[in-house]
Amino acid sequence: MNAQTQFSLQAVDQQSLTFQALDNYALSGVRYRPKSQIIANMIIANATGVPQAFYRRFALYMAERGFQVFTFDYRGIAQSAPKNLKGFEMDYLDWGQLDLSGVIDQVAKDAAKDSIKTFLIGHSYGGQALGLVNNSQKLTACMTFGSGVGWKGYMPKVEAFKVSIIWNVVFPAMALRYGYVPWSKLKMGADLPLGVYQQWKQWCKYPNYFFDDPDMQYLHAQYAKVNTPIIAVTSIDDEWAMPISRDALHVHYKNAQLTNDDITPQQFGLKQIGHMGYFRQGAEQIWDHVMGQFQQYF
Repeated sequence: MNAQTQFSLQAVDQQSLTFQALDNYALSGVRYRPKSQIIANMIIANATGVPQAFYRRFALYMAERGFQVFTFDYRGIAQSAPKNLKGFEMDYLDWGQLDLSGVIDQVAKDAAKDSIKTFLIGHSYGGQALGLVNNSQKLTACMTFGSGVGWKGYMPKVEAFKVSIIWNVVFPAMALRYGYVPWSKLKMGADLPLGVYQQWKQWCKYPNYFFDDPDMQYLHAQYAKVNTPIIAVTSIDDEWAMPISRDALHVHYKNAQLTNDDITPQQFGLKQIGHMGYFRQGAEQIWDHVMGQFQQYF
């Protein structure tokens, strides 16, 4: 534990809690409450297969600076998963439509009592989830990180080849053997429910992701309902969400005030950022950037 983390722990109260999804599924969560005055609420919507614990350092950093931060695990992931994922049925969209919607409802309800604003941080899938919730109007603003459409055609050739092997060889074999995708065995994240993997793979075949799926056409209108200001951040070395991929997703937020923010590792004194580096140790200058961007909404 370094000095920065020690200071954060002294300045922040950390409390485990349970959120209720819209269908009453219990979601494991954590609240990071500053011991000083709360300036706003912040909800973190995770990337696919990334446990809430990954965002702990970022949450502490922001809470230390006045944000009351809420993290949670989507259903089927980490602390919100059943003991055995085999046979666990869910839809990939549940994470936004049911889980994140439920978290926003609960956080915003308490925020209204204290007249404080609620912001959303969406990492990868978390940026897609903004368009899936039924209550985006309760958010003051959203900042997305590495949120794109997942189509390999928008990735550099080497990364696209790796992704093809994962989708078409590695994951199918794992799913056939286990009945879910034990992603943790590859040290790539938390294990994935079978339904999540199947839909994710299907939609990543399309240049416009689920917007190209004939069965998902209602999502065009759903995304158009969002008028929450969005700051869409992507690093130029994020091979899973290059700026062209980011733009292919965010163009569907047609009624939101959208600001594209292309960043570089060098801009923040880093050697690389990639798809996960926005929230890793050493990214504190990026986190200060978040603070600066949100200042305009106070």
